[in-house]
Amino acid sequence: MIRLHHGWESRSTRSLALLYEMGLPFELVIHSFTKTLYSEGYRKLSPAGRVPALEDGDQVIFETGAITEYLVASYPESGLGRPLGDSEHWQWVQWLHFAETMGQHLATLTQHHVVLREDWMRSPTVMKYETMRLRRVLGVVNDALEGRDFLLASGFSAIDTNIGYSVYGARFFTDLAEFPNVEAYRARLMARPSFQKALPPEGAERLYHRSFYELPDG
Repeated sequence: MIRLHHGWESRSTRSLALLYEMGLPFELVIHSFTKTLYSEGYRKLSPAGRVPALEDGDQVIFETGAITEYLVASYPESGLGRPLGDSEHWQWVQWLHFAETMGQHLATLTQHHVVLREDWMRSPTVMKYETMRLRRVLGVVNDALEGRDFLLASGFSAIDTNIGYSVYGARFFTDLAEFPNVEAYRARLMARPSFQKALPPEGAERLYHRSFYELPDG
């Protein structure tokens, strides 16, 4: 049985949405951001004390990109990977890694807007710079989606769960209306049952508590 360790609205949303897309049976273990992640037991699964971690029998993997590659290779019947030899393989791999480039900017913005609770802890310069960098990578995705519903010409794949989470998080920090292809892409993804199921339920411990985080003045 597959077991996914998850925190609502964190990067593990990529893995959760993918498992729902694949229709695989799995157990979902929810972690608090302030309690269990740094326990000795959990760090045997994820040494950095982060979500996700995926257990599948004796196999344990703790990075979203690696989890994506593992799942599509281990359960190829889903058709959500693009194996070596496929004409889209390297595009698929490139977007898988680009999702982490986007995730880096989201993580920094989340830290400064959400995790660092006191104004004196935050850097307005970093917040503005990372917002600019986030907008730059959103422009890359916007261009790639021109004339397409999803990132690959062949249609939806596992990379859309990875990039999709980054797009989901980006809307907390920048106006997606300036990126019309990205905004439409986000709407298509959020209409999918897998993404709906991956959203935090009522009363869950969320990462984001506002609909939008404004940049500081000055």
